[in-house]
Amino acid sequence: MTMAMAEQVKASHILIKHQGSRRKASWKDPDGFIISATTRDAAVNQLLSLREIIVSGEARFQDVAARYSDCSSAKRGGDLGRFGRRQMQKPFEEATFALEVGQISGIIDTDSGVHIILRTG
Repeated sequence: MTMAMAEQVKASHILIKHQGSRRKASWKDPDGFIISATTRDAAVNQLLSLREIIVSGEARFQDVAARYSDCSSAKRGGDLGRFGRRQMQKPFEEATFALEVGQISGIIDTDSGVHIILRTG
């Protein structure tokens, strides 16, 4: 494995945008009406509920991401592919690199919104 490979992770995520998000539009809310009316607390609560469904085994991460994530990666089940350091917002990067493969993060705040991250590689 090359040094560059060692400094990369592979991850999927679910993003819920809220009124504090940098861009208040998404593939499922192109005009941003729902996002603009969503508080951070409401976004966190929705994400915690989704995380519980995944962790309990009721639903697969990728299926939940495809339905609920505000990121365009939803069409790939939340898959972001491989990325290295300094390619993502710092809190997102730090959380992903700290996870073990197969582990799901808690709530991660970025300028984009709130996320849960599944490290896949």
